[in-house]
Amino acid sequence: MEIRILGPLTVRHRSVDLVPSAPKPRQVLALLAARVNQTVTVDDLACELWDQEPPRSALNTIQTYITQLRRPLARAAAPSSPQGAGPQGAEPQGAADPVLVMSGRGYQLRTPVDLIDTASFDTLAEQGRQALAAGQNAAAADALRRALEVWRGEFLEDTRLGPMLRIHHTRLKEERQRVLEQRLEADLRLGRHAELLGELAGLTLLQPLQENVHGFFMQALWLSGRRPQALDVFQSLRRRLVRQLGLEPGARLRELHHQILGEEAGTL
Repeated sequence: MEIRILGPLTVRHRSVDLVPSAPKPRQVLALLAARVNQTVTVDDLACELWDQEPPRSALNTIQTYITQLRRPLARAAAPSSPQGAGPQGAEPQGAADPVLVMSGRGYQLRTPVDLIDTASFDTLAEQGRQALAAGQNAAAADALRRALEVWRGEFLEDTRLGPMLRIHHTRLKEERQRVLEQRLEADLRLGRHAELLGELAGLTLLQPLQENVHGFFMQALWLSGRRPQALDVFQSLRRRLVRQLGLEPGARLRELHHQILGEEAGTL
């Protein structure tokens, strides 16, 4: 069963879409998918659905949602009968391993790790990090780029996020940003500064207070022979930081600024 949460919620088995349209069962499935192969307690499900004010009927309601999810999951996972075997309308022969099971005081959604998009993202990101640390910049850039391509949009962009899902959202958003910055670093090490200018210009508009992205943009401009524009990027960022946050740029960005002012070769 394929599970994807780095974009719209997708739970699919043998090309059958198993995501319910009703908002709260969808939210339950989303939290189970975010913690796939781990137990999600009833308390966490209640917190996700109703925050700190669950109704008295919360337990029964959650059990109802689980039952609604189990039926299509069980049908999709059931092995097909050989053609012509058994009477028409009979249940499929054989037993499939359950994919949504009770576990302690909660429930667990089960599927092989290689069918989970977050696992693919984590694996590629770790490969990229190790290659970058070893100075294998081409391999790092490739792995980190493929990790980013696992994302199909924003985290669970078609599903309401309660308190528990927002925790996952924050963690994955930060990890995605980290991988992006590592990929930019690898590309700069490979001398791809001119190719990065358009992407970095867009990123600085999307992330107007993000110092690392602005630093990469300054470096790419500088290495492309556009020193005045690189200095302008620093000054624009500094004005925004002071005006909106009351802060000066960090030490690394100030050092890069000084290097560009002195026209000395250097990197972040």
